[in-house]
Amino acid sequence: MAMPGFQVLKYIKNLFSEKQLQPAGIDLTVYKIFKLISSGYLGIDYRRISKVQEVPKKNGKWHLSKGAYKILINEIIKVPEDAIGLCFPRSTLLRMGVDVRCALWDPGYYGRSEILLVVHNEHGVIIEENARIAQIVFIKLVEKPHKLYSGMYKGENI
Repeated sequence: MAMPGFQVLKYIKNLFSEKQLQPAGIDLTVYKIFKLISSGYLGIDYRRISKVQEVPKKNGKWHLSKGAYKILINEIIKVPEDAIGLCFPRSTLLRMGVDVRCALWDPGYYGRSEILLVVHNEHGVIIEENARIAQIVFIKLVEKPHKLYSGMYKGENI
């Protein structure tokens, strides 16, 4: 069962605006944008994350060409022990030919997350600093899991 936004609010810090509170979740906002500048590698026992370069802002806005970007969000997320977090793009972005991709947030995750933004629009897009780009929702588990998240991204970017 999804938690209403006012309950999710208890687990999200560093909100930029009251507009972020939504009926079924919290809007996530852009803190920094990075362009991928190298390949990545995903093996069975080894991974190499793609290197990135921060995209500079012009007058508080990013002018993005078609392609994939890594977004660092403003908000610090703490997923409850009995829930998972999912995120979805804002419909306004989709109407511009832009998509947001997020991995599942496991119970016990804590940090300032990075998400993927993909500009499909041939003409690009302009995104303002602190703009709302995605919505996080928490889904309650039927019971507490056998363990909590303890991976390499716990506490990231704090």
